[in-house]
Amino acid sequence: MTDRKNRLDLIPGTLCDERMWSRVAPLLGGFDLNHVPLHKARTREQMRELIAAHSAPKTNLVGFSLGAYLAVEYAVAHPERIGTLVLIANSCKGLLPTEAQARKRIVAMLEKNAYSGMTRQRLRELLHPAHMADESITGVIQQMAVDLGKEVLLAQFTTTIDRVDYMDRLQELPFPVLIVGADGDQLVPAADLRDMASRLPAARLEMIAQDTGHMIPLEAPEPLADLLNAFYR
Repeated sequence: MTDRKNRLDLIPGTLCDERMWSRVAPLLGGFDLNHVPLHKARTREQMRELIAAHSAPKTNLVGFSLGAYLAVEYAVAHPERIGTLVLIANSCKGLLPTEAQARKRIVAMLEKNAYSGMTRQRLRELLHPAHMADESITGVIQQMAVDLGKEVLLAQFTTTIDRVDYMDRLQELPFPVLIVGADGDQLVPAADLRDMASRLPAARLEMIAQDTGHMIPLEAPEPLADLLNAFYR
């Protein structure tokens, strides 16, 4: 039986599955990695149910992007079920207005057209310029997008564009929290992450300095693994 202290329950982001963690997983020593299959949900309620069903009764919950927002939502609703919380590349204020508008445009386009994968424009919004030509990163993102497809993207975009601002609830979360961001992330303001850290009773904020955009687990696996290993030690 796995020691619960060594189990990490991982929630991926939009149009992602366990492959989102494929570059960081081999660098995490001695942990049992359990993946929440977020792509199986079609509604917000189903997302919450999947997190509950695929997490330990007292979970070390690790969320990336949309997964981090949902992890905060789960933690606010069930603080007694959280041992530790790691939030990667996400503001619990919700989406920037520019990002919400971009998603609404994508939804309108998807409803009328076939979906053949991530556009170069969208990749530019997600990635640091240094990684745009790195097939080991773009290939994983594109393959997840194609495999999960239009139905998953539409469900995740339409049900999660409107997000509650949880900033005023963070003070209720007494357990250790690690917040990981990047200055090169075009989607998540660093000021939001500093605000989150200031409101949480037991938080550490770590900003990754090396070249990375929003897709931190794929773009910066070594520094992220170092932060996670140190946090759980």
